[in-house]
Amino acid sequence: MLKRTRTVIGSLAAAAVMTLAPIGAIADTYWQCVPFARLISGIQIFGDAYTWWKQAPGRYETGFSPKTGAVLCFKPTGKMTLGHVAVVSQVLTDRVIQITHANWSRIGGTRGQIEKDVTVIDVSPKGDWSTVKVWYDPVRDLGSTTYPTYGFIYQDAQAIRVANSGFNAAQNAAIAMAQSAASQVVSTVRPGAGPLAMLGQAADSTDRIAALIQAALSQPSSEQK
Repeated sequence: MLKRTRTVIGSLAAAAVMTLAPIGAIADTYWQCVPFARLISGIQIFGDAYTWWKQAPGRYETGFSPKTGAVLCFKPTGKMTLGHVAVVSQVLTDRVIQITHANWSRIGGTRGQIEKDVTVIDVSPKGDWSTVKVWYDPVRDLGSTTYPTYGFIYQDAQAIRVANSGFNAAQNAAIAMAQSAASQVVSTVRPGAGPLAMLGQAADSTDRIAALIQAALSQPSSEQK
């Protein structure tokens, strides 16, 4: 039931974001990279971005070649202590891809925004995507910074279904109703925020709650000890 609930909420939020999003950044809400990557990839891994790579074996295939829908996992760095995750939206060449991700560039001076089809180039000596450069919107270029990565986590059939399920007509209708309800209460809950901000808050809160419940359920009960 917990997994089903997370899946439904995730599909709805993903559909809301990707259906209503213009090309470029989306500034109506604050998204962390982890819940956003999970929502649009369907890959059900929880926890900080840098933990995804170690959690994936036995659950999802991993590798060092990009595929559309796969999650690219960044290693922690000095300024990015929790790592980063992004979803491959297009494979252009064996060393150039586009990703869709959240909370990367400062756009209009703020973080937590979504960027679609951002260029990433493999600059690793062996061509194994272990080091990349990422488009950074404020400078309108790739910049000089290189980022180490673990590799790619690939979608399984269930992840693909989850990622795609948010775009059908029934769920889009549900999203429209959710947005209407959010619009009616948003000024009371958080003055100045838009309906997508409410959905973003809900997705992030659901992520944290679900992770806590999952951790609690994994602990043996007193009868099992």
